[in-house]
This record gives sequence, structure tokens and C-alpha cells, in this order.
Amino acid sequence: MNKILEKRQLSETVYYMKFEAADIAKNRKAGQFLIVQYDDEMGERIPLTIADANAEEGWVAIVFQAVGAGTMKIARLNPGDYLAAVLGPLGTPSKIEKYDAPVLCVGGGIGTAPLYPIVQALKAAGNKVIVVICARTKELLIFVDEMKAIADEVIIMTDDGSAGRQGVSTVPVEELCQSQTPPAEVIAIGPPIMMKFVCATTAKYNVKTTVSLNTIMIDGTGMCGGCRVSVGGKIKFVCVDGPDFDGHQVDWANMMTRMKSFKDEEEKHKCRLGM
Repeated sequence: MNKILEKRQLSETVYYMKFEAADIAKNRKAGQFLIVQYDDEMGERIPLTIADANAEEGWVAIVFQAVGAGTMKIARLNPGDYLAAVLGPLGTPSKIEKYDAPVLCVGGGIGTAPLYPIVQALKAAGNKVIVVICARTKELLIFVDEMKAIADEVIIMTDDGSAGRQGVSTVPVEELCQSQTPPAEVIAIGPPIMMKFVCATTAKYNVKTTVSLNTIMIDGTGMCGGCRVSVGGKIKFVCVDGPDFDGHQVDWANMMTRMKSFKDEEEKHKCRLGM
């Protein structure tokens, strides 16, 4: 059992939750994820990327969006309650290198949270890190203060211009790729469509680009095969081979088509839990 220590609502449907998980906190690395089970009565097992951790204090934090029955049940838990089971750390850690040029990290929406440990690791390795945080509106921006506390520069982009600059993620990405000191690597985490266009932008300048495909994961242990993607013409499984991949090698059309496989069923089913 993992005791919940802190819970915050970051936006209308997005929550931050910190809970006890000493062994995971000691062993996790940037880019890895967990399987969270909210109860011990055949509760849904949900893969969620680690958003932060503290080895000395023995806690791990996740950020999740309450969209289905499982995540809504987690959202109803409060400090002092317990998660029945947490498995991790899982997945291949992000490859952290020391570069002479800046590293550009792009977070879209809730994808900014799993980007945070990667930025921490890049800074610990001695890199200059520029972070771009994107959202539709200012109300959906998350981890802005956390990123400003560790990154060398933070650029805010909103679709409606309610915070930072108006525009999408590819605008500052292209500007920085065209600058006198282009990034040595771009790391993007967010909606697949955002990552696709970030990769299309960086490909024009031959800038190494890494993406995290955690959004397609289902089981999280390699048994269901639901997270298979085509990378460089080869079949990969996100939960065991990733979640990080070379963004220029990902078959984005195939991935996004597969993610729409159950769209009709999802739209028909509206979870009424707690309404």
C-alpha cells in the first residue's frame, strides 16, 4: 500500500499526486513510468509516467488527467488514503548526454510533467536547457514555476495568447533551429500531433529529436501488444523498448491511426463516476 502524501488539482481535469514509494524513488531514472492500481479488487492498472521523485524522502509524484473510470477513481483519493499497488520503475530510461550546445525540451499540455525529470537530469549533467511549454490556454499550463526554477530559459506558448506568446510549439522550435547556436537535441513530450510537427520542423535542420510515446501504452508490461509502433520500419513496443524513440524514425500516421481505433466506442461511453 502506498500512502498518498499530497494532492493538487492543476486544471479542471489534471491532478498532481505525491505518494510513498521509497524503493521506486531510489531506483527510478528520468523517462521511466509506473503502473498504478487504485484498489485491490481487480482495479484497473494504469501506466503513468513519473513526474518527480525524492530518494531521501521516499516519495514519487505523478500527474494524470481524469478522463476515464480508473483515473477518476484515483482523482477521488485524498492525502491519507492509499493506492493499492504501484509497480515500477518501468521502461527504458531516457538517454542523458552532455552537449556543448543547448538542449531544447518541448512539453505540450500534460506532457510537460514527464518532461520535468528529464530536464532535471540534463541540468545535472551540465547542459544548458531551454524549455518550451505549450497549451491551448493559460489555465492548462502546468509545471511553469518548476521549470523556471531549473531551466536556463522557459518559453510559454498558448494557442489563444492568454499567456506567453500566441502560437504553437513549432514556432520557437524553428526559431531556435535557425539561430546561431541551434540545439544539439530536441526532446518533445505531448500530444502525438504536436510531437509529429516538432519532428517535421527539426528534420529540416537535421537536429536530433527524441519523443516519448507513453500516450499509446495500455498494459505497460509488454504482454498485451497494444503499444506497438513502427520505428525505422521495425515493430517496437513502447512499454519495453521505450517510451523514448528517435522522432524522425516514428511512423506517425500509423501510430495516430491506431490510437483512433476505439474512438467511436470512447465517444459513446461517458464515465459518470462522481457526477
